[in-house]
Amino acid sequence: MALTVLNTLIIICTALLLPGIINRTRSLLSGRKGPRLTQHISNAAVLMKKGVVYSPAVGMLFKAAPALYLASSLLALLFIPVADLPPVFSFEGDVVMFAYLTGLGRGAIVLAAMQTGSSFEGMGASREALYGALIEPALFITLATLALITGHTSFADIFARCGRFDVSMAIITAIMAYALYKILNVEAGRIPVDDPRTHLELTMIHEVMVLDYSGPDLGMIQIAGWLKTAAIAMIAGNVMAYDLWYNPLASVLFACAIAVCVGIAESFQ
Repeated sequence: MALTVLNTLIIICTALLLPGIINRTRSLLSGRKGPRLTQHISNAAVLMKKGVVYSPAVGMLFKAAPALYLASSLLALLFIPVADLPPVFSFEGDVVMFAYLTGLGRGAIVLAAMQTGSSFEGMGASREALYGALIEPALFITLATLALITGHTSFADIFARCGRFDVSMAIITAIMAYALYKILNVEAGRIPVDDPRTHLELTMIHEVMVLDYSGPDLGMIQIAGWLKTAAIAMIAGNVMAYDLWYNPLASVLFACAIAVCVGIAESFQ
């Protein structure tokens, strides 16, 4: 029980830390002082204290989508172990459950964007659905590779013990880590797939779908994005540490390294 609590605390702290690492990396590489490491948390806290404004065109689906997005992302995160620490939830086949939970959150936001009746948000929803359809096979192939290597379909069993190092295994884990890095870019709406800072209509995907949200709803969407980013980054961190230096600290450091890579890519692309 204590190890499960420790795993949960570590992965939630990592979820809060990764967006700050991305922002700080981008700022340092562009020669700016930039925001502090926890500025995004302060921004979300401000949103949570504000009121909510709804268009008369939207219904209950639009209002419920942020909570559903946050709940599905949090539940998906609770399936992920940090190295060999036990997660909150675990059963055979939970790798498939994880993929469906990430798809559930995406589907909720896509449908909510379409309910606004805005052609602009409908365009973003169409793009998000397309990228989701393209990235899900890559996610399933990566998870299936982990299952084939270890003989298990549960994250807790897959990462319960370290692998034996050899060159072929190192190549496989490196390819899987790279695939998960690209999946993270799509799921989190980062460059080169999307730009969370853009205001140019032709390039907006995720951001355009949440333009009508405000206050706590927008805050929940942002927090859900952090949780989903941390889940995929931690899987990649576990994969990178699997046959090198396998312990929770190494997995967290590798997950943070993924965030640094995202910040570097956003600075130069």
